[in-house]
Amino acid sequence: MNNGRDLGAARDSNGVSPRGISKGCRYVIAVVAITLAMSSLRAARNDSLPPLPPTPKKPVIDVYHGVKVEDDYQWLENWNDPTVRAWSDAQNRRARAFLAALPARDEIYHRLLALAGKSSASYSDMKYRAHMLFAIKFQPPKQQPILVTLNSALDPSSERVIVDPNRIDPTGTTAIDFYEPSPDGRYVAVSLSRGGSENGTLHVYDVRTSRPLPDVIPRVNKGTAGGSVAWTASGSGLYYTRYPSPGERPAQDLDFFQEIYFHKLGAPGSSDRYSLGKNFPRIAEIALHTSSDGRYILAVVANGDGGQFEHFLLTSQGTWRQITRFADGDTQAVFGEDQALYLLSQKGTPRGSILRLPLSNPSLASARTVVPEGHEVVESFLPTARRLYVSDIWGGPSDLRVFSLRGRPVGKIAIEPVSSVGDLVRLSGDELIFESQSYRRPPAWYRFEPSLPAPVRTALWEKSAVDFSDIQVIRAFAVSKDGTRIPMSILMRKGTPLDGRNPTLLTAYGGFGISLTPSYGFSRRIWFDQGGVWVIANLRGGGEYGEDWHRQGMLTKKQNVFDDFAACAEYLTAKGYTRASKLAIEGGSNGGLSMGAELTQHPKLFRAVVSFVGIYDMLREEATTPNAVFNTTEFGSVKNAQQFKALLAYSPYQHVTDGTAYPAVLFFTGANDPRVNPMQSRKMTARLQAATSSGLPILLRTSSNSGHIQSSLNEEVMEIADADAFLFNQLGVE
Repeated sequence: MNNGRDLGAARDSNGVSPRGISKGCRYVIAVVAITLAMSSLRAARNDSLPPLPPTPKKPVIDVYHGVKVEDDYQWLENWNDPTVRAWSDAQNRRARAFLAALPARDEIYHRLLALAGKSSASYSDMKYRAHMLFAIKFQPPKQQPILVTLNSALDPSSERVIVDPNRIDPTGTTAIDFYEPSPDGRYVAVSLSRGGSENGTLHVYDVRTSRPLPDVIPRVNKGTAGGSVAWTASGSGLYYTRYPSPGERPAQDLDFFQEIYFHKLGAPGSSDRYSLGKNFPRIAEIALHTSSDGRYILAVVANGDGGQFEHFLLTSQGTWRQITRFADGDTQAVFGEDQALYLLSQKGTPRGSILRLPLSNPSLASARTVVPEGHEVVESFLPTARRLYVSDIWGGPSDLRVFSLRGRPVGKIAIEPVSSVGDLVRLSGDELIFESQSYRRPPAWYRFEPSLPAPVRTALWEKSAVDFSDIQVIRAFAVSKDGTRIPMSILMRKGTPLDGRNPTLLTAYGGFGISLTPSYGFSRRIWFDQGGVWVIANLRGGGEYGEDWHRQGMLTKKQNVFDDFAACAEYLTAKGYTRASKLAIEGGSNGGLSMGAELTQHPKLFRAVVSFVGIYDMLREEATTPNAVFNTTEFGSVKNAQQFKALLAYSPYQHVTDGTAYPAVLFFTGANDPRVNPMQSRKMTARLQAATSSGLPILLRTSSNSGHIQSSLNEEVMEIADADAFLFNQLGVE
């Protein structure tokens, strides 16, 4: 599922942000002067658009646990039907005509493209091997990030390009899914996919020459369970995640049953051997890790997307040993330099405690607590030679604590207030580098070691032509329906009057234990310069206050998320930040589900809605999309009577009511989306268009070149230009 919206915001754990660029792909945007005169409003009137395509009702009755549910637009699920494709194309032409009629749209688009080419490079997904840093680098106007090496974070001039997808595919739609260097830094395995499909094939490159080896392994990565690789100590072979080949399982199972195989470099793929996974769940998601000395390989197995994990250790004797089970509540695991495995436990400690497990006796019974649960929520951690660095979160912002390996508190590392800590990367000894950013300061990589009084910014920091010194960040709390306090970050220019007249964008995610942390987004400048307010809400379902906060917004308690969001909207209007006619809401994927729930449950609270790759029919997603089965551990399943009852109670598609004055809505979807079936957006569009009495536009924009992830820089900039122009038009921004 994906998260976030603005240009420059970090991606979620699945690597995406709907109206943003990847974690390492941020752009500089100058002040954009946008004038929406009344002529532009007239130009975009519905009567000047291409006609809506015929959308007949073809009722189908589905029965769940004795409950009959009528579905008039189930026929729109069949993408193989030429009628459905023609309908989608007609909707897309209508959306394009509406957006093209907005003068602000082209101005935003061209300014973004021009300024993107002038922005500084950004670096993400750092890994340290053999005294080299590997990193994903993005340098607009390149369409895709590239893989590079650096001798040091202090020396960008030492950079060498290892894999450049822009040269591999001049169309700009081939992307790096993930990469993993060998322990000696000689080779690097890279998964590549096209068109946002996430169907990745593994390639191996010689780091010294940047040339590919003959080794090519298909079916390593998909949009359902992702993919991963772990090298042997010698670098002569690697373990990799593998999906079934056609003929090995029924067609409906080819996106499931991920297993671990071993490949020896130079050997034909037909000789690759099975290693582990036959007894894993159908919805297993596997992440592989190698210890720094190469003696051990760890397999972290998730039971779908609900937050349950098991851990398996491959020893030097070549045997796999199970260390934890789903019921044990252990989530993250990191190899230490002291022949130990460190685990993040949430069993009985929902804010997280850290365990140390000796590899000489790799059983959970031998583990002991080194960092007990505290007030803060442990978000990530990194053991080094003699230190344990712990990144915490509390409601959104981060903190960074330091312990000895036995858990003795050593102190804190000073970071900017109301900021976030990203990746922690171990170098040598107790030295590390970490990424940090805030709502007002762009991302930068910092170096720290115990001899330093404070972290030192490296040469890998993003230069911004946009100044946010005039922006204030207000931490506020709304009170949800059940009395729970919901934190928000409210961003606006200093001195903005609270007179209820400010165009305001409220965004949130609220799911999968994913936290919305402070991030720098250059495109927000557009809103601020139009007197706008930008609000990020930290809803239940996320991880901002730990696993309890997550569980209060999942499965049968999902309605809490929507109540939280509505409470934030009501707070903004009650306090004079905005009013309903000036308030827009936006979200993507799981956040898109929230958009559907909000516009059906509270249609009068907002003037406009932008929703990216969202889920709206919670009853049919499981039957139509392989990835939806992975989501059942988070959302619930229609096969479970109690969970079905909860799903039906909020499923947006089933709660569209004829004759209701719905807000203006712009739906975005990608034809190649492997995570959320585009039929979700088609059906919700059809149902709203038939039901609404407001006369406001209900538009469906489908990208033929993208999936859940935008396929290129140009696609992402086009989305931002379309969405901003639409929202300004609807909010009456002049």
